[in-house]
Order: sequence, then C-alpha cells, then structure tokens
Amino acid sequence: MNRIFTRLAAFAVVFLLATFAVGLSLRAGNLHDPADKATQQRGTVHRLSGMAAGLVVVLVNSIVATYFIGTSRWCKEVSETYGLSGVYVANSRRLKRRTFPLCVAGMLIAVAVVALGGAADPGVLIPKPEALLAWPILAQVTWAQVHFAAAGLGITAIVLIFVQQWNQIDANHEVIEGVLAEVRRIRAERGLED
Repeated sequence: MNRIFTRLAAFAVVFLLATFAVGLSLRAGNLHDPADKATQQRGTVHRLSGMAAGLVVVLVNSIVATYFIGTSRWCKEVSETYGLSGVYVANSRRLKRRTFPLCVAGMLIAVAVVALGGAADPGVLIPKPEALLAWPILAQVTWAQVHFAAAGLGITAIVLIFVQQWNQIDANHEVIEGVLAEVRRIRAERGLED
C-alpha cells in the first residue's frame, strides 16, 4: 500500500498545484470581458480541473479509509483464528482510529476549497454583517481572494494530511508484518508449512 498511496498522493498534490497555477494565471486577464477568450478558456479549465482535483483528493482519502477498515478487520480475524496476542488488533484499531479523522478532514478541505471556488466570482464582494464593516480592509475582500487563500492553506493542509497518512500506513504495515511472522511461526510449529 505504501507505493500505491505514495503515487496516488503525489498525483493528487501535483494536480492540486497545477490547478492552483492555472487559477493564478487568471489574474493576468479579465474574466468579466467576453472578448478575452484566452482568460475565459483558462477559467473553464481552472473550474473543471478544480472539481477533478477535489475528486482525486476525496478518492485518495477514501482509499486510505478503506485500506484501514479492511486491514483492521483482517488483523482481527487472523488474530482470532490463530489465537494471537490482542496487541496486534489493538495496534491496528488504534492506527485506524487515528487515520480516519485525517481522511475526513482531507475530504472536507477539498470540498470546502471547491465550494469557495464556486463562489469566487471576482466582481462580487463578500456580504458582511455591519459589525465587520468597521474594518475597512474587509470591505474590499472578494470571494476570489477568499478562495485563493483557502486554496493555498488547503493544499498545505492536504499535503500535511497525506504525510501523516503515509506514516500511519507505514506503521500499519509493521503490524501486518508482525501478524504474518506470528502466523508463519505457528504454522511451522504445527507442521503446516508447504
């Protein structure tokens, strides 16, 4: 799983960064001018690639969650079948419980950035409660600026989540190897090795 996850996570991050770069390039043109065809096309590419990148992040996190659910169940069944120590099951369950919130957070961050992108018409100012209008800087904030900030922070958070998930997958791999070593030992003692 380490190699598969590394490749999928790297693809997701490159996809996110490419989408971010296309979004940055929109600042050079005028999205409000229908005659600016190049900017209009880049805007369409950015919107579509943003949604696709969000789906890729959700997919990677879903695969990680499914992996931990499956391996935790496998560890429990093998431990029960061979009468192994409950340490393996406890470690596997602990890793699953640590990783699942990371998966949900990664998915929610991706969805939030995409949703803010949908609201990011550069000509629309963010409606604010009157209390916030006391700060003049907030009167000039657009959804595009909020989306830009959220995208930068979101990509950073997703990368950090992927690193933590990789560490959890690596630790889970050690648990699986420990279970397999115990099973091999028990099978050898019982004369069941082929």
